[in-house]
Amino acid sequence: MLGNTFGRIFRITAVGESYGIGKGSGLAVIIDGVPPGLALTDALIQEELDKRRPGVGKLNSPRLETDQCSIFAGIGQDNVTTGAPVGIIIYNVDTQDLHVDQYRQYKDLCRPGHATYCFYKKYGRHQDWCGAGRASGRETAARVAGGAVAKHILAKEGIDLISYTIQCMDIKAKEMTFAEAKKNYRKNEINCPDLEAAEKMEKRVLEIKDQGETAGGVLELRINGVPAGLGEPVFDKLSSLLGHALLSIGAIKGIEFGAGFNVGNMLGSECNDEFCEKDGSIGFKTNNAGGLLGGISNGDEIVVRLAVKPTPTISVTQDSVNMPKMQIEKLEPITRRDPTLLGRIYSVVEAMTAITLVDALMMARGYDNVCRIENTWREI
Repeated sequence: MLGNTFGRIFRITAVGESYGIGKGSGLAVIIDGVPPGLALTDALIQEELDKRRPGVGKLNSPRLETDQCSIFAGIGQDNVTTGAPVGIIIYNVDTQDLHVDQYRQYKDLCRPGHATYCFYKKYGRHQDWCGAGRASGRETAARVAGGAVAKHILAKEGIDLISYTIQCMDIKAKEMTFAEAKKNYRKNEINCPDLEAAEKMEKRVLEIKDQGETAGGVLELRINGVPAGLGEPVFDKLSSLLGHALLSIGAIKGIEFGAGFNVGNMLGSECNDEFCEKDGSIGFKTNNAGGLLGGISNGDEIVVRLAVKPTPTISVTQDSVNMPKMQIEKLEPITRRDPTLLGRIYSVVEAMTAITLVDALMMARGYDNVCRIENTWREI
């Protein structure tokens, strides 16, 4: 299996499955490019992992994973990073035989909405049928651990980012500023900063859950403090890098920057962000570009919205295919699932965004230092 490494200078390599074999199974991440001298602790990583931990509240999967992490490499005797790769491990603790047997009962059936069919096509009869293996949302725990390190670096650069729910099914949150959204960040299980809308969303999800169904929605990602100049003009636009990172998350099915798909109904004069003086510097009257021009950060707030599909595991009978027999059969899974992914997946969005930004920062500064570019306009 290829494609388990992301990034070029600041780079993560993640391993691990949903269940794995035996009591020692788990997930791990190796992080290259971590600067020396950072005070990293298990507690700092744990703070991010707790955002995506299952088994908490009524909107999450009942799987009781504590997701306790342990840094096992890259920290010196002075309890700071040495410049060596940082290694973090998270053991699985809730892989009971009962649940393995549930998956075994329909291991030859392809669950609609899951990657099982493609795994059969790509890996044959030895594909991992237990809990979806590497295609499970569980693999994202390793990403969040790597993202926690990236966030720690970004904080020192004055870069702040949050992701939160703005829509669940047909219920939409009101528009909010970054400060307003951050004030109510993680104030409820669905992580919607519009508290009135959040209450309606949670009620709707529970109604859908009682029907054996699951609910989709939309997340918003806001990034403040990114300096102008990150990203390259052609293939490595910052928007392209963020798209790669965010669309690598299994449940993300759509992405838009700034005004997004609304630009299809705009005139050029409406879409263009006109310049203005702002706090003694150059700014923009609007932010339809979402903080990116020519794929390069322009110093404004980066705004991204992401469509999140409903959890594919449902308790409604659907047509499936028995791969060894090559015949259509009925399937009604009974395994554990999240009634919506919105209350946990935002942590993965933040992690992949942080990793991308640190990598882009390192590439930009490396280029500048080698070229010794004298850029008077960077200070404007």
